[in-house]
Amino acid sequence: MNALHIAEYTQTLGLQAKMASGLMAQAPAAIKNKALLALARLLRESVLPLQADNARDLERARAAGLAEPMVDRLKLSPKVLETCAQGCEQLAAMPDIIGEVLGMKQQPSGIRVGQMRVPIGVFGMIYESRPNVTIEAASLSIKSGNACILRGGSEAIDSNKALARLVQQALAEAGLPQDAVQLVQTTDREAVGQLIAMPQYVDVVIPRGGKGLIERISREAKVPVIKHLDGNCHTYVDDPCDLDMAVKVADNAKTQKYSPCNASEGLLVARGVAADFLPRIGAVYAAKGVEMRCDAEALAILRAVPGAHLAEATEADWGEEYLAPIISVKVVAGVHEAIAHINRYGSHHTDAILTRDHLHAQRFLRDVDSASVMVNASTRFADGFEYGLGAEIGISTDKFHARGPVGIEGLTSLKWIVLGEGEVRH
Repeated sequence: MNALHIAEYTQTLGLQAKMASGLMAQAPAAIKNKALLALARLLRESVLPLQADNARDLERARAAGLAEPMVDRLKLSPKVLETCAQGCEQLAAMPDIIGEVLGMKQQPSGIRVGQMRVPIGVFGMIYESRPNVTIEAASLSIKSGNACILRGGSEAIDSNKALARLVQQALAEAGLPQDAVQLVQTTDREAVGQLIAMPQYVDVVIPRGGKGLIERISREAKVPVIKHLDGNCHTYVDDPCDLDMAVKVADNAKTQKYSPCNASEGLLVARGVAADFLPRIGAVYAAKGVEMRCDAEALAILRAVPGAHLAEATEADWGEEYLAPIISVKVVAGVHEAIAHINRYGSHHTDAILTRDHLHAQRFLRDVDSASVMVNASTRFADGFEYGLGAEIGISTDKFHARGPVGIEGLTSLKWIVLGEGEVRH
């Protein structure tokens, strides 16, 4: 496709999505749930043909020399497809929030004023590698009564096309417009530029992928963007704390999986517990091959740990998202210094305090400026599924509209409604 054809093509997608969004907004809960259950069934029935399409993507990825962990993210294994199907069923079982009315109050004039939850309209989703995101985005779009335009990575084009066909089949089965979920069929990057510059059709864009992609979308988009750039998350071990629990949680927050955006990249330790806590967590990290980049105080304590992988932290380490078996370690005076460090160097994603002090916990919850703030729990819980949202479209570190894991509610808006009985303003 040349640039002119791509412009015409994306305009057509936008127009079709806009028309479909009006019908989706009116769709009863039972019909939307019927589409979700049909999609779950179709996914289970189509495991073999989906894997055949997926195999072409995997073959191309290996031929292009893509690293094996990246190839792994492209795989549509029976387990991945079953998880997708279960996700659709869980969304279908959740209550429908569209049309719910909040905070209805009688005013002195006689009118009653409240807010109604409504779909956002049309969202564009731009994502990389994992083809299962096609199903997550489509199912959330259906449940929330929106239309969406999906643009997956070129490395998963055959898998995404196959999955999108199933979504449209499920929509048709339920009597909903097939254009409610459309996949951009070209891998040309110009299509992304067009999609993010159509405010007449697209109400919000959600990028999900590497920092380069998200920075480009944020820079060029002419429509609002729901995004997070970094996941520089922290675990702060307070004085006083339960040391056994602190070791368990700090271990999980870093090592349960290194690549997600909610893994802890920084460990802050109160001076009062550092001598007891650091050798214990240091031994755990040493056994798992985690490199610790430490300030002078932490380094002095951790040098006694056999086999510890240690380095002196630089200023850059405090703001780094490693996505690897590396963690920055710093000894702080207490909760105030920990909060100041997190607010300066963190990415406002997810931060946790491990403490026995209720007042310290309350201060941390109130003063840490992040989308998710935790007490005595692993940062790895910052996830739409774990938060009971059914699924998530992404995580937002912005402060307007959606913040934190974005599920159905984040794909809706509130409008004011006023009920009267003939009142006039004097």
